[in-house]
Amino acid sequence: MSAWLDAGRGWRLLAAGLLFCLNGLAGAAALSPRASTEQVEAELLAAFPTVTPGQEILLGVRQKIIPHWHTYWKNPGDSGEATKIDWQLPEGVTAGAIQWPAPRRFTLGPVTNYGYADEVMLLVPLQVAATAQPGQRLPIRASVDWLVCEETCIPQRVELGLSLPVVAPGSAIGPANPLIQAARLALPTSSPWPLRLDRVGDALQLRIKAPELAAPAVRELWFYPSEWGRVAHDAAQPARFADGELILSLQPGEAPLVAGEALDGVLVITEEQPGGTTRRSFEMAPTLAIASADGHGQETGAWSAMLLALLGGIVLNLMPCVFPVLSIKALSLIRHAGQAPGKLRRQGLAYTAGVLVSFAALGGLLIGIKLGGGSIGWGFQYQSPVFVLLVAYLMFAVGLNLSGLFVVGAGAVGLGSSLAAREGSLGSFFTGVLATVVATPCTAPFMGAAVGFALGQPTLQLLAVFLSLGLGLALPYLLLCLWPGLQRLLPRPGVWMEHLKQGLAFPMYGAAIWLVWVLAQQAGINAVAVALGGMLAIAFAVWLFGLTRQGGRLARHGGAWFASLALAGALLGGYFGIEARSAEVGASRSIRQSWEPYSAKRLAELRAGGRPVLINLTASWCISCLVNEKVALSSTAVGEALRAGGITYLKGDWTNQDPEIGRLLAEFGRSGVPLYVYYPAGAKAVPIVLPQILTPEIVLAALAPGNSTSLH
Repeated sequence: MSAWLDAGRGWRLLAAGLLFCLNGLAGAAALSPRASTEQVEAELLAAFPTVTPGQEILLGVRQKIIPHWHTYWKNPGDSGEATKIDWQLPEGVTAGAIQWPAPRRFTLGPVTNYGYADEVMLLVPLQVAATAQPGQRLPIRASVDWLVCEETCIPQRVELGLSLPVVAPGSAIGPANPLIQAARLALPTSSPWPLRLDRVGDALQLRIKAPELAAPAVRELWFYPSEWGRVAHDAAQPARFADGELILSLQPGEAPLVAGEALDGVLVITEEQPGGTTRRSFEMAPTLAIASADGHGQETGAWSAMLLALLGGIVLNLMPCVFPVLSIKALSLIRHAGQAPGKLRRQGLAYTAGVLVSFAALGGLLIGIKLGGGSIGWGFQYQSPVFVLLVAYLMFAVGLNLSGLFVVGAGAVGLGSSLAAREGSLGSFFTGVLATVVATPCTAPFMGAAVGFALGQPTLQLLAVFLSLGLGLALPYLLLCLWPGLQRLLPRPGVWMEHLKQGLAFPMYGAAIWLVWVLAQQAGINAVAVALGGMLAIAFAVWLFGLTRQGGRLARHGGAWFASLALAGALLGGYFGIEARSAEVGASRSIRQSWEPYSAKRLAELRAGGRPVLINLTASWCISCLVNEKVALSSTAVGEALRAGGITYLKGDWTNQDPEIGRLLAEFGRSGVPLYVYYPAGAKAVPIVLPQILTPEIVLAALAPGNSTSLH
């Protein structure tokens, strides 16, 4: 029996030893610098055979690709997937971004891709930790994913590894790897020539002041954009020389630039030399200017954007968001038309200051969100249910004040609710603040291009555009206050003014109701009860405060204390009572009959099939969007045109933040909703951007058969 036990124990020891050996072999295999698939042989290389603490060296992932197959560049073109490297490194060791060699074009029918054939070396800088200990080894592992294609495409993944000895600083690190050195020298270099990018008609003109490129040896010039959609990948790029400039014509793609954006890419020059064909490549990032009639661009689009913003701000006064607030202030101006001109001027300047300060604060907030990597856009704050609730409370309180339920004093208790009715410069200032708050759910003509440009600019230009927009909003009231001749056009004061003031309370109540409806879209039906409960607390606080004003000191202090408690209950209860958007809300939104929810995947499917598509990007808090839907998009004639043309209607709801919608807005240079885009039939048809204010006739004209332009 003991012999059998000894034999069993021996087999177990043998099995453990084999398992240990297999694990060791597996670990060694994981660290192998080479791996192969049927189409690609991959190898991980280092610039030097050893490293020192704190050193930066280059690593290279070399791909040897069998004939007729190719992998992809960082912008793969019409299809494909860029190679990705996932590093597993010791603590304190970091890897940088891939340094991409210049690509080549691969065309199959209407599809053009950018990538590499035969062989490519992808370089990556590696920073060795300063705490690395000489005598140890630095293990480097890389998971490399690529897509390799001929007529078919195959996703592939390999695991590569190196183990580099760490030597003391000042020690010999060995000879440089010639393959890494050659790859580094072949990378694109910075453009040595002055550049300018203009928009002329529907095309882009890249102007390069480089007379030497007119040499007979130059056989081909091609610009490869770093980002998808900036340039049509399959469109020709005709080149000509004029006055010492190379002018390369580029066809905009499906994500066209807006003024002020940079076109990052690589210009590849192919030349015939006595020793054979050579390729030189240059990195460049010219900024798109606004082209004039002669085709020469302006240096910047900032002044044009500021002018558009000013016009947009003026038109914003006619939007349903702002009009009730301005009517209240105009009523105050009529009442005091006989005052000294200096006093009226101070009111106008105070109102303008309130608007400008608010727009500057809004611009600063957008800058902060932008620097933090967040998605930003006009009216973005209305994506917060808490903000919507607070504005609903504010509209309700202003309505109570206009109805005469309470008269506020100069104290802190009355300050917040007196924004629209308080006399003097302070009241005018806070009316400007209120006008800005209620203006942000609306979008006026001229605003889209201006705000879209601003959000892509440095801080000072962004603030300049936003202040221009604010100046446009304040301008009508400011002119009335500064120009006595205009005041003579106003009607005479009378009893009717008190009635009109009370009547203007109802648009405020209506705004509060609409905001509660928006809140229900964002946070579910329970949010309505929270909002209405808060309004009840506000009304109670107002009633109690007014009731105790005429009493003794104890009554006044007690009333103020209980009123403040009721207000605090409304604010805190609203803040803590609003929950994140529930699944019930998402489910209810998906039940629609005349449109499909927008998604980038669905749009790509429809476009690939050549189907016509109408896209409506909207939000529940966007009044302009709701009016356009009611007046134009929901009309019988437009519905019949959609059905007759086989047009798929996609609707993107930006009520709550949605990154996919944010990306589509950015593609068209917009910072917020509404956005209406029609893609005619045909996979390469040019999209048509509709105006921000729609009528049925405008939509029907865009949807008319034959309204299509090819990219070819």
